[in-house]
Amino acid sequence: MSAASDGRFAERLRRRLRHTEHTYAAGEARPLRGYLAAMTAFGVYTAGWVTAVKVRGRPLPDRPVPWDVALTAVATFRLSRLLSKASVTSPLRAPFTTFQGPQGPAELHEEARSEGAKDTVGELVTCPFCMSVWVASTLTAGQLLWPRATRTAMGALTALAGADALQLTYGALVARTTGE
Repeated sequence: MSAASDGRFAERLRRRLRHTEHTYAAGEARPLRGYLAAMTAFGVYTAGWVTAVKVRGRPLPDRPVPWDVALTAVATFRLSRLLSKASVTSPLRAPFTTFQGPQGPAELHEEARSEGAKDTVGELVTCPFCMSVWVASTLTAGQLLWPRATRTAMGALTALAGADALQLTYGALVARTTGE
């Protein structure tokens, strides 16, 4: 293929992408290119973990152990909320978000900045559901590479989630009994 035909192909591809973005968005600002970049980054991140597991010669389990699945689920929930909503982790999100106000106990409401790639990263770092994909993958890889340390950390995150549930329950009971 010549350089000229490569250029024409690339231009057709760009036009097709712009057309797809325009027709998909229906007048809304939807950062499809940013989402594509995020999916690519996740693929590269996952491939890195897979490579590390293979290089270390760690075998994959035949099936997930139910206890590990439950522990991973609770730890993923807690760490995802800690990273995406907690006041204390706001400096990590600040380059990509704008503070809007408090949102629930010890959590913040932030909006993604609409400055190019910051929009997509801002959406990712303020969305506990989006963050969960990365956290669950990291914890799963950690279980394969460093099972004891990872399970210990997941146990601590699970205990923290339990403590949070108890704090919220206690607060609701106090409010109910005092009429607040």
